[in-house]
Amino acid sequence: METLVLKLHEIEAVKFGNFKLKSGIFSPIYLDLRVIVSYPDVLRQVSEAMWKAVEGNAKFDVTCGVPYTALPIATAMALDHGLKMLMRRKEVKEYGTKKAIEGHFEPGQTCLMVDDLVTSGMSVLETLDALNAVKLVCTDVVVLIDREQGGKENLKSHGLNLYSALTISEILSILSKHGKLTDEVVKSVHDFIAANKVVKPKVETQAAPKRLSYEEKAALAKNEALKRLYNTMVAKKSNLSVAMDVNSTEKMLALVDEIGPHICCLKTHVDVLDVWNDGVAKSLTDLAEKHNFLIFEDRKFADIGNTVVSQYSGGVYKISEWSDIVNAHIVPGPGIVDGLKQVGLGQNKGLLLLAEMSSAGTMAKGSYTEETVRVADENPDFVIGFISVNPNSWTKKSKDRSLVHMTPGIKLQKGGDGLGQQYNDPKSAIARGSDVLIVGRGVYKAEDPKSSAAEYQKAGWEAYLSEL
Repeated sequence: METLVLKLHEIEAVKFGNFKLKSGIFSPIYLDLRVIVSYPDVLRQVSEAMWKAVEGNAKFDVTCGVPYTALPIATAMALDHGLKMLMRRKEVKEYGTKKAIEGHFEPGQTCLMVDDLVTSGMSVLETLDALNAVKLVCTDVVVLIDREQGGKENLKSHGLNLYSALTISEILSILSKHGKLTDEVVKSVHDFIAANKVVKPKVETQAAPKRLSYEEKAALAKNEALKRLYNTMVAKKSNLSVAMDVNSTEKMLALVDEIGPHICCLKTHVDVLDVWNDGVAKSLTDLAEKHNFLIFEDRKFADIGNTVVSQYSGGVYKISEWSDIVNAHIVPGPGIVDGLKQVGLGQNKGLLLLAEMSSAGTMAKGSYTEETVRVADENPDFVIGFISVNPNSWTKKSKDRSLVHMTPGIKLQKGGDGLGQQYNDPKSAIARGSDVLIVGRGVYKAEDPKSSAAEYQKAGWEAYLSEL
């Protein structure tokens, strides 16, 4: 440890003088551990010292470096000791997986947090929140240097044990012993540390709201179609919606009869069918009654209120007569909801708004999604929820916890189709806040659609139960 401390002083990772800190106060000591990445031998000494501090004291499945200075330290430790490592992103990307925690792990695993030093412990607590959000369990933190300004006590109040390879007092003692510091400098640092403690009383924060069960959501629902949807899901133990995007009406009706027992909702695109008339509509609603599922016509209305009134109620398809649910973009503004409500509300229909889409390059994100939430909150009697991909990242902005989140692009394996469609598996979609999983080609193009539907039903329901 003496060799390490002397080396840290030599490469100016530990400096003495008069340094202005981020807080605006001046300090006689400054720790700049970022420089160790330029000294591989020091980096290895640091990671080994930290490993010895925690080895045998903490049990864990994975480690996670606190960004950014500790990432190379955590990497060195992982390489030398065969540890599984995760990495936290400070800035979560708006594209790709949108993950805050990178790496492979399982919910419920224990994670050791690795940081370079601790003052108040705030950077550790930020990482703790991100790890807890993905259901990792954290009880231990290891650092190179404890500044002895209250971080250990602060972390303890949050249930975290701090292990440090060094303390400021130990560093001062070693450097003084080797003639690197005068007694005056040592005293000035001790005085500074004593005068700048950052022990903070633990603030009792309100726990994040638990995920509501479908029964609880049904009880809160203000729309009859939404209540029926949740009650159907509970009765059938299914959160599966199949998108029946086939061209043949005859084939569509035959497939729906096969998969009907396994779905809570059928998603249609009637304008791609080769035949449509009142008799086909009657056959479809008869199947819905026979197998107890709702019909969602994926019309994606996107016109002014006066136009959508006619599109919804009239024309060739007379959508409002046979569908329970339709959806719309809010690009035209809130008037589109007023127009659709004029037709559907009195018939106990429901409207989904497109908050996000599963296609690559979608513009349904950010401020568009926020405006969609606002429009939904203003129409709780008719808007029943959203088409969404990652609802947990923005649902806290909604006042209504009964709203349903339907997620398209679900497959048992992640991937894409080469045409911009991005797939998510049932477990990850449910973990992101989805309520209803929309599966298309994974069912209707399967060799055995009925067995495939049963497989998706089971996977989706198990994923939902695991999140409660």
